[in-house]
Amino acid sequence: MLQNLFHQMLLRRHFWRHATLSEVAELYASRMLRLAALNIAGAFMSIYMYQVGYSIGQIALFWAAFYLFKTLIALPTASVIGRIGPKHGILVSNLLYIPSMICFAFLPQLGPWLLLPTVIFQGISASMYSIAYTIDFSKVKSIEHAGKEIAYMNIIEKVTASISPLIGGILAYFFGPQIIIVIAALLFALAAVPLFKSGEQVRTGVKLQFRGFPWRLVREHWMAQAAVGFDIFTSGTVWTLYTAVLIIGISSTNNDVYAISGVLLSVVLVAALISSYIYGKIIDKKGGRLLMKASIIANGLTHLVRPFITSPITVAGVNAVNEVATTGYTMPYTRAVFDNADLSGHRTTYLGMVDVLANFGAFVGAAFLAGLTFVAGDTFALTNYFFVAGVVVLLVLTAHFSLFKR
Repeated sequence: MLQNLFHQMLLRRHFWRHATLSEVAELYASRMLRLAALNIAGAFMSIYMYQVGYSIGQIALFWAAFYLFKTLIALPTASVIGRIGPKHGILVSNLLYIPSMICFAFLPQLGPWLLLPTVIFQGISASMYSIAYTIDFSKVKSIEHAGKEIAYMNIIEKVTASISPLIGGILAYFFGPQIIIVIAALLFALAAVPLFKSGEQVRTGVKLQFRGFPWRLVREHWMAQAAVGFDIFTSGTVWTLYTAVLIIGISSTNNDVYAISGVLLSVVLVAALISSYIYGKIIDKKGGRLLMKASIIANGLTHLVRPFITSPITVAGVNAVNEVATTGYTMPYTRAVFDNADLSGHRTTYLGMVDVLANFGAFVGAAFLAGLTFVAGDTFALTNYFFVAGVVVLLVLTAHFSLFKR
């Protein structure tokens, strides 16, 4: 059903160059199911760990290990994807996430040693998926209407990412957090199903190429890419912990926090849809560079405001503003990265390097939060982390892309 829905949507938009509409529909259907699984369970992983007794510092160390592992395996993973193809990479990725969810579900019963297989399975899955999907989408997008295509991709993602935490939060409230982990595992299995229907649409047997690789394309935004990773960790994990621990309050005896957090994560839907559509038009009209710079500054200001938020209502407002700002810089940034992938002549190698840098930035953010908690305590660390983040994300302004010079 999802595949047919996407096929009808895309049939009216003739912008796919290298894949048939049914193949793109398969890709989107699989991505929607995967995002639903990630946002049903992934949005609450840190809350769950805190609820069962882990400190903020320990949770931060878990994520630091996760992102460091992803940093180390990104290029080997890209090499595997080059050989087997991105569609097979996505398929394997979805299946690998299932054991990580199962391990995480039994964390309270069997102890912290389960965090190791969780990091390994989830890290390989996440790294393989992010690289494979980016390769696939960057290959099939149209040069003339890439902004519109990224906008549609972003709309589909935001609808899923906005609704699924609400569903997950309600389920966790009534049935406990373990149920959403089980449902997420089932959704990952379902996300693999559409990919069985057709073969690879891009060349397989691709090897990573470092000799003759145009390193200038990476040097011109390496610091910005690391800052993007730092921002992802900040807006996701750190902000979720801040709202759950310091504003909502986490109790070991009830699951209210999941329902409230789900609602707060879902209020961004309207802002996400409107901004994605408008920004897509701006990008195609060559306004991406100005949009990106203005949105980066707005995103930094949003982080600086976060420590002063004290109520769920203002959390919802900040979430909406941050969504508009983040979408405003990630859409033109993604468009420029896709352009670089085309220019590089070595798409898999380039996008593998991009993944390394983003994961390293997220690792730095997690390690910094862990260090801050051990030095100054949880409350101080969660509050003052955002002042540093507000400055760090401005490093995205250092990006220089060939697309914006033409």
